[in-house]
Amino acid sequence: MHLSKYFILLSLSLFLSNCGDSNTSNKTGLSINTTEKSLMLGDTLKLSINNPKKLEVSNVSYELNGKPIENNMVLNNMSLGNKTISAKVKIGDETQTITKSVIVYNNTIPSIYTYEIVNTFPHDISSYTQGLEFYNGELYESTGQKKESKLRKINFETGEVLKNIDLEDQYFGEGLTILNDKIYQLTWQAKRGFIYDVDTFEKLSTFNYGTSKEGWGICNDGTTLFKSDGTEKIYLLNPENLTEQGHIEVYTEKGKIPSLNELEWIDGKIFANIYQRNGVLIINPKTGGVEGVIDFKPLKKLVKQHPKLDVLNGIAYHPERETIFVTGKNWDKLFEVKISKR
Repeated sequence: MHLSKYFILLSLSLFLSNCGDSNTSNKTGLSINTTEKSLMLGDTLKLSINNPKKLEVSNVSYELNGKPIENNMVLNNMSLGNKTISAKVKIGDETQTITKSVIVYNNTIPSIYTYEIVNTFPHDISSYTQGLEFYNGELYESTGQKKESKLRKINFETGEVLKNIDLEDQYFGEGLTILNDKIYQLTWQAKRGFIYDVDTFEKLSTFNYGTSKEGWGICNDGTTLFKSDGTEKIYLLNPENLTEQGHIEVYTEKGKIPSLNELEWIDGKIFANIYQRNGVLIINPKTGGVEGVIDFKPLKKLVKQHPKLDVLNGIAYHPERETIFVTGKNWDKLFEVKISKR
């Protein structure tokens, strides 16, 4: 797989990263300058004030996304994506605030990973897989399509459905994750998710989304829930009250990666399926930087070819076996794989 081809439709023009000045007064003509046309993690943020009218400026203080910063700061230990630089400029007895929008990119090229198929297991060909996760050695699956959406517990070796509930007809099931004996299941456009008891599948409660647009994928690190909504953003949710506590934006060194779908937490990283790409990203959960890419496209040729066959979607990590299980929408097989860096 050629990385440039893989991301070509997703890359942003570097020109855009230096656009977006706002609140610049026509009276004073002040604006914020950055020395770099594009900013990357690890760069030094060198700021200055463009003062074409040679006004007497007595003091300047800067903020990045509302937090005070020093000039010449190094862009480390921060998330990527869209940022707002603001400057409070004191001119005589008046203070004027001006802003500039910038984009911070990742500073490394993603590594390419290959995979080895360890085992192949049967999978229900009628399942429009949206979420897949192991919990205490058991495999759980969420499926989509209105009037067909389900929550299931499955014997992964035989494909036997051990427990099943159907969602109400108006809901389109999406991703799932399990934390502290509770299943969190998303729906697509209804802006609503469900919480179940992992043993009985009894519905314990529902929750509404915040600023995230839709429900796509969800995973957890044992403390926090991570939720995708089909954009480049991954939202951090409090599992107790399901409030959104911020987000990260997923970027390479070239641009943002939208259409993030099914998520899985594996060894301190977020693995994210890209909708319609048959590929998986390995994401740094602190920065949003893409550290690796796995091309699973060849797997689709190994399943039964039929009219309803759709894309890869479903990533589940088995910690005891140290392997990853992947499948797709209306695939008749579940693949157990091991990945390695090329």
